[in-house]
Amino acid sequence: MTPTEFLYLAVDGAFVMVMVSIALGFYRIAVGPTLADRVVALDMMTVSIVAFCGLYAIFAGVEAFLDVAIVVALIGFLATVALARFAERMMLLRRTPNPKEGTE
Repeated sequence: MTPTEFLYLAVDGAFVMVMVSIALGFYRIAVGPTLADRVVALDMMTVSIVAFCGLYAIFAGVEAFLDVAIVVALIGFLATVALARFAERMMLLRRTPNPKEGTE
């Protein structure tokens, strides 16, 4: 087995593992009991998609897919930060009592 054949065999195995990871992420997003579970699953899926782009760049020999991976990683980071801020605000809104309720 040549090193090139071994590389393509390893890339094929990695493709399978990344696709399983994405499928498990979809499951956690659909079933996740809390918003935090869904945010973590979305972040995991973003990392898996970035890995998929990197693997496809190796498989196809096209370096442009690495640029796509960088863009997806940046968008995923911003989405995770935005969802974390949203979850924090929702938690704070649930904790603060409504001042209008106590006046009656």
